Amino acid sequence: MAGYQGWFRAEGDGTKSKRYAYGDENRSGIDMWPDVSEYQKTYNTPWKLSNGQAAKFFSSNDKSTIDLHFKWMKEYGVDGVFMQRFFNNAKNRNQDSSNILRNAFEAASKYDRAIGIMYDLSGLNATGEDCSVLIEDWKYLVDQLEVTNQTGKKTYIHHNGKPLVTIWGIGFPDRPYNMRNIGLDKFIDFLKNDPIYGNCAVMLGVPMAWRTLNADCISDPYLHELIKKSDIVLPWSVQRYSPLLHNDMDRLRDNTIADIKWCRDHHIDYVPCVYPGFSWHNLSKYEFPEDVKPIGSIPRQGGRFYWQQISTVVNAGATMLYVAMFDEVNEATAIFKTTDNPPVSTVTSFITMDGKPSDHYLWLTGEAARMLRNEKPLSLKMPVRK
Repeated sequence: MAGYQGWFRAEGDGTKSKRYAYGDENRSGIDMWPDVSEYQKTYNTPWKLSNGQAAKFFSSNDKSTIDLHFKWMKEYGVDGVFMQRFFNNAKNRNQDSSNILRNAFEAASKYDRAIGIMYDLSGLNATGEDCSVLIEDWKYLVDQLEVTNQTGKKTYIHHNGKPLVTIWGIGFPDRPYNMRNIGLDKFIDFLKNDPIYGNCAVMLGVPMAWRTLNADCISDPYLHELIKKSDIVLPWSVQRYSPLLHNDMDRLRDNTIADIKWCRDHHIDYVPCVYPGFSWHNLSKYEFPEDVKPIGSIPRQGGRFYWQQISTVVNAGATMLYVAMFDEVNEATAIFKTTDNPPVSTVTSFITMDGKPSDHYLWLTGEAARMLRNEKPLSLKMPVRK
């Protein structure tokens, strides 16, 4: 399963948005460019390709875009996605985000792909807001959007026979909220035990060092109390491992083995997060002007880094994988089709595909899925396409 943002807008796509991730040379929020050759609808941008033509972008608001993404999932063997539901979307419940969810659930049914809701606590502040907003939103999603009873084939992801709901962003020290006073206990209890909207399984998205309560995690044992009430733990690994650090895969292996043991001892399931690489150069130029990140700070190495993580965690005993992310071109973690020929600029930089085909990471993800299903043997070496 992969994470799916679905937050991309383009000028002229019919949404009220006035901010577009692709931006312009002076202010862009993405570090890699999508391959838009297969999209039914695309939109001109301020960018130019090397041949002088306008560089085009897609919009997540278009039904045809969502349909194409789920079509790719089926073609390449990606089992499905968790739709990111940010706190502000749940609180304000705007029409655009609801339409994207509707289109995604329709496409999931059409292409027989698993789909689930992942509540991201980003956007929740420290001024009295709490998870009661998410309780009301889950009721809305079940009653109005019928996410657990979609039209057509029912493909909402289940875990041990129960609909799986994810809550991401618990235990991170850089958040404005205190996990002890935002009603997480109440929300988890609601999802599990409410007579109408409950009987769900719960997955918690937590820092990499959730088990030891140090490093990127707050030092509060209350996190373990919450985890013990859940069904699956999902540690966030993006930027936590790098191919540039000697023997970092040994560290990933050791952490995975110890995490799985802790979860087994407490009767909880475990899903590691893997990602292709990371780049946050363009966004950091105006978000963190005192700490501008280099382009391609965690290089993809043509897929080698991605496959090293996959083979390491599977070899360590993982039976599920969460891929960050399907469509995240902002931080350049996307696995969907991107281009080796991005727009040209003397001001802004984009990473490329290292000469690999645009579908390279979709294909690798499908190969990983085959390994998980025991349809092919575990390979520590990145597979080669024939």
